[in-house]
Amino acid sequence: MATILVVDDEPRIVQLVRDYLEHGGFTVLVASDGPSALRSARTGQPDLVVLDLGLPGLDGLDVARALRRDGEVPIIMLTARTEESDKLVGLELGADDYLTKPFHMEELVARMGSLLRRVAGHTTPMIKVGALHIDTQRLRILREGKAVELTPLEFRLLRLLAHHHGQVVSQHEISEHIYRGDHEPGSNAIEALIARLRRKVGVDAISTRRGHGYVLES
Repeated sequence: MATILVVDDEPRIVQLVRDYLEHGGFTVLVASDGPSALRSARTGQPDLVVLDLGLPGLDGLDVARALRRDGEVPIIMLTARTEESDKLVGLELGADDYLTKPFHMEELVARMGSLLRRVAGHTTPMIKVGALHIDTQRLRILREGKAVELTPLEFRLLRLLAHHHGQVVSQHEISEHIYRGDHEPGSNAIEALIARLRRKVGVDAISTRRGHGYVLES
């Protein structure tokens, strides 16, 4: 069973989540501030992190940023904030999902299960598509032998396209995989993300199928 790191400065929430997960067979690590969260993540090697946004010592966003520098552990961010900008910042820094307090434990466990299954399905360590070499374990991208720096959100999008290279990936699929369904249909967040990624990996690498989606060309 998976090991889960729960990070929150509210003891009641930590105890509730810990009891529920341990009853379900998970191994649970806990931390109540940013620095101890990073120490626990580096020593305990959790399979998933449940991370509160508002933490003492080091903000949850800074913790997410540091975790992404270290690897690709799935992150579910918890927060009492509901502003769309907070969600987008969290996702841009590398959070995989976003849950607003108060929440139901059943929903948290369902989202955890979805993330863990997704990670298990993306076990190919190296993907080569055209001039791109994508190392999914070390989170490195090489284009014609030269390193390409991507944000966590850009990396996640490229990995999604690479796993389906040569196939159309719809905006709906991107919204569900990258933004966890929080993308507003009228916004241009996906188009802007695609544009940024094209500038880094090559404008010809990603084709648009108007009205259908995007293709990473082989």
